[in-house]
Amino acid sequence: MSSIALLVALLLGTTIVLTASALVYVTHRHPTIATPLLVGIGGAALIVAYVMPVITRQ
Repeated sequence: MSSIALLVALLLGTTIVLTASALVYVTHRHPTIATPLLVGIGGAALIVAYVMPVITRQ
């Protein structure tokens, strides 16, 4: 694996973690919306679902 691919994977992983954390924080502050952990996992799953076809295409 090249250095650029590893860097992109690191940045993508960081983006997924930060997005899931932000979703968990928002739903924790407003618990009537949904369960925080479920929203965080769902958000991370959506990002992975969008990115995986692009990664596997190469």
